[in-house]
Amino acid sequence: MTVTTSRRKDSYRPGSTIGEWHPEDPAFWQSTGSKVAARNLWVSVPALMLAFVVWQVWSVTVVQLSKVGFTFSESQKFWLTAIPGLTGGIGRLFYTFIGPVAGERRWTAFSTIILVGPLLWLGFAVQHPSTPYWVMAVIAALCGIGGANFSSSMANIGFFYPKQMKGNANGINGGLGNLGVSVVQLLAPLVITAGILGAPAGGPQHKKAGGDVWLQNSAFLWIPLLVIMALLAWFLMNDLKVAAAPFSQQKIIFRRKHNWLMTVLYVGTFGSFIGFASALPNLINNTFTSYSATTYAWVGPFLGAMFRWAGGWISDKVGGARCTIISFIGMAASLIVVINAVPSGGDKGNFWTFYIGFLCAFIFSGIGNGSTFRQIPVIFLNQHRAAAAGRGEAALAEAQHQAEMESGAVIGFSAAIAAFGFFFIPAMFASFAVTASLWVFVGYYALCLGVCWWFYARPGAEAPS
Repeated sequence: MTVTTSRRKDSYRPGSTIGEWHPEDPAFWQSTGSKVAARNLWVSVPALMLAFVVWQVWSVTVVQLSKVGFTFSESQKFWLTAIPGLTGGIGRLFYTFIGPVAGERRWTAFSTIILVGPLLWLGFAVQHPSTPYWVMAVIAALCGIGGANFSSSMANIGFFYPKQMKGNANGINGGLGNLGVSVVQLLAPLVITAGILGAPAGGPQHKKAGGDVWLQNSAFLWIPLLVIMALLAWFLMNDLKVAAAPFSQQKIIFRRKHNWLMTVLYVGTFGSFIGFASALPNLINNTFTSYSATTYAWVGPFLGAMFRWAGGWISDKVGGARCTIISFIGMAASLIVVINAVPSGGDKGNFWTFYIGFLCAFIFSGIGNGSTFRQIPVIFLNQHRAAAAGRGEAALAEAQHQAEMESGAVIGFSAAIAAFGFFFIPAMFASFAVTASLWVFVGYYALCLGVCWWFYARPGAEAPS
């Protein structure tokens, strides 16, 4: 008995592959599961946060290039901020399905350490205004890979937690991970003002208007942290055999109606969050020129990230569908406030109404990010359990496994599609009038509200969640 107990405890040690995992068993969860899950969660969070930093670093780097002698056009600079959105979304499509094949501990460590490469390249490239545009575009594309980490990370954490705690766990992982957007928008403009990294990082660049900056600091600062987090992921996280699944099994989600419906909803919530985070600095600069984007833009993503956590926690208490409906109503109302504050004709608009409206939109998008990711595992678990009802314990266990696998893949896939909001929302603001773009978003939220109410929230809904 002693040997068996020792072996069983040893199988859950940091860095191991776990063969059996039963989070829905209260005794297992209390004795073992909660501790192991918490360890994996609190390594995953900072690793994901740093990945978001890399994904968003160009949004704060590009505004400095012209000041130190780069001669890129406005169109070229727009593409440098948009390219990471495209590669991040495409990368998420692959990361969704690779993680369960490779093992999430191994994949987290690998996907974290490879981000050192584009940051090193960026740090050296910004020190030379003669760097060709195509080189900068390649670096931007590689930085976009940081955005892909979200899909594998979120799919992984859901496996560790029981049904009643998935919303809170995903909210913590996604919400605090999303804080990387605010962290880079807040800290990067500060760290480039002094040679805090010393001579090895390189000398300053001279601004055309006078003064020095160290643009390389916005890239080099994160490299030691990425190395540390890759090592922590390798030695402290676990691979779950229950989460392992080849693509041939995962691809079944493309035949699931609720994969597509929940993707529509998550595009509305996370797509808005990441798109507004990318677009807001330029919106402030172009619409209210007397206000500093670097002073105000980071607050919205910060609030959205924190309220993602709240959205997951509240959804565990009152249900994800109800919370998602509140999210879409709140986002629509917030953008209507913004529309009425934008300058129009001879009206100069009102910055503070505009700004507060956008902050509220971020808050409600964060709530919706947490609630939609709570809905997904509940929907699939309930449907598979219902299909297995009356067929015995073995059928229920298989239903549980299938639901976990499918919900993880759906979370990753929906996150991949929503990530393209990073590109499309700024592109809309660049191509159309601000108010016209905002009305399109309001219309999309109305569509999402109808989908969520009909399929998930109304009395007699097909998949209450």
